[in-house]
Amino acid sequence: MSKSLKKKLYRFVYGTQGTDSPLSRIVIYILLIAIGFLYVYPMLYMISSSLKSQSDIINPMVNWIPTKLYFGNYERAFKVLRYFPTLGKSLVITLIPALLQTMVTSVIGYGFAKFEFKFKKVWLVLVLLTFVIPVQVYMIPRYVMFFKFDLLESPWAIILPALLGQGVNSAIFVLIFYQFFRMIPYSINEAAEIDGAGPYYIFFKMGIPLAVPAFITSFLFGLVWYWNETYVTSLFLGSAYPNLQLRLANFVSEYSQMYTEELLRINEGVRLAATLLIILPMLIVYFTIQRWFVEGVEKTGITGE
Repeated sequence: MSKSLKKKLYRFVYGTQGTDSPLSRIVIYILLIAIGFLYVYPMLYMISSSLKSQSDIINPMVNWIPTKLYFGNYERAFKVLRYFPTLGKSLVITLIPALLQTMVTSVIGYGFAKFEFKFKKVWLVLVLLTFVIPVQVYMIPRYVMFFKFDLLESPWAIILPALLGQGVNSAIFVLIFYQFFRMIPYSINEAAEIDGAGPYYIFFKMGIPLAVPAFITSFLFGLVWYWNETYVTSLFLGSAYPNLQLRLANFVSEYSQMYTEELLRINEGVRLAATLLIILPMLIVYFTIQRWFVEGVEKTGITGE
């Protein structure tokens, strides 16, 4: 083997100084394509099947591309889910708690990061224990408490815990804000205090603008977790205040009652159409907030002292 060929092979495997090798790039692209396919495949399958007619679904010759675009599945899914009224109820117990939880946990995290008080570490450990301890452990006492206060089957059963910092995975958001505010140098606070700024002014005028990435991250994850939460909502709200997830859980029985024809009942495309309709709001949120989310993460260049 000639020297030039050895050099080319060496550069292909190991690359040159300061650059990645072509082999490593190929391996990375293959891994990314494989991982991306695992995530995209179910979505493509749902979209394809939801646009198939009954005859296409039972036809073994039709795989991915339907013979014609059929939107009847979405029409029936809309009716069974009672989509827009149920969507409004879902937003009440999703959007409002996510916003309240983000604001409250930011205040808690800022307090832990910037103030010293007695038993600070003990309180922080207690906050984190609310995430470590399984939710099922304290659901019965909370259920009894809500029953005594007549909060069951009401959106307040979801909103009030978020307002008091005990929403879905609130401890994680407290930790996010705690770590983020700790990275802000104390010299910024000291300079503001010298100029006569109070703690509230520092938090609202300086802390919040600097912590925009943490706010976006917490709100986005809180929104998704509240949207996908079925255990708490089914326990506290029940059938009196059904959201889209609870409608989907009972979709087969309700669909069978509304459509009794045998050909319509075996159509799994309707179930996939209903699933896509429930995923759609979260996809819109992701595509809307993605740019600010990425830009916010790129701007987090403040380091601690």
